[in-house]
Amino acid sequence: MCRLYGLQATHPSRAACELLDAQNALIQQSRTDARGLSNPHGWGMGHVANGTTACFRQVEPASESAEYRKKALLTAGTTVLAHVRRATIGDPKHPNTHPFRRGSSLLIHNGHVPAFDRVRPHLLDRLDEERRQSIRGSTDSEHLFVLLLQLREEQPDAPLHTITREAVALVQDWVQDEVSHATVEAVDADTSTLGHDELEDLLGLNLLWTDGETLSGARLNRTLWALERDHVHMCPLYDEDDVDLLDDKPYHSTTLASERLTDENWQEVPNGSVFQAGDTGALHLEALQGP
Repeated sequence: MCRLYGLQATHPSRAACELLDAQNALIQQSRTDARGLSNPHGWGMGHVANGTTACFRQVEPASESAEYRKKALLTAGTTVLAHVRRATIGDPKHPNTHPFRRGSSLLIHNGHVPAFDRVRPHLLDRLDEERRQSIRGSTDSEHLFVLLLQLREEQPDAPLHTITREAVALVQDWVQDEVSHATVEAVDADTSTLGHDELEDLLGLNLLWTDGETLSGARLNRTLWALERDHVHMCPLYDEDDVDLLDDKPYHSTTLASERLTDENWQEVPNGSVFQAGDTGALHLEALQGP
């Protein structure tokens, strides 16, 4: 499985410390993560800054890529997403590398849809023809992204976490239809200790995605941690703060990651959650099965 990183902040913020230089920076997780696994099958970074969404992806391992460091030092925004991939569904190819982008929207995913070859037709049937034709790769992740965008288009005024909840519920139903013995609800087990065979029939949907304004996502059966800051983070990689404070608005940010990146007070996101963070930078959490 993969490792992911997301940031939502009130002010344009840099992410280089957590991507490059923190105690457990994302580049280190490309080499070896907390499970003792490498994530060598590509990497990507995306950001939203001043209303513009940008994205860069590469199939080369992050730990061996000169471009990774260059992009990490330059990437900044009110939203930042980054991902290192360990391929499960979909070969290590550029179209299968995260983040996925459509217009102002981005998505990264860590997890696994059991029996995706059988679930995929259900998902495609839920999409209109234009959405179906927009899918370029073979990952469950990109298909989930397009489903989220379809639901968003149908309910433009709904909160983003509501859209996320609906997408997860649809996938849960489809998996259960196709694999009656699959586990689609949140489990109590520490999934980071489970082996490949134990994960095979366990639905894993850790999603982070943005519509260009709000960061939303879900935690389902993969590890996810959150850190909120009400102050500017000082980083030794720069001669200045890693935030552009362009006004007198108080600073606030939420960082989400598969693993704790620093020795700060990270909080575990409850398994079976949906969430969002908007222009205040604060994290709003709800139960996945809630109203």
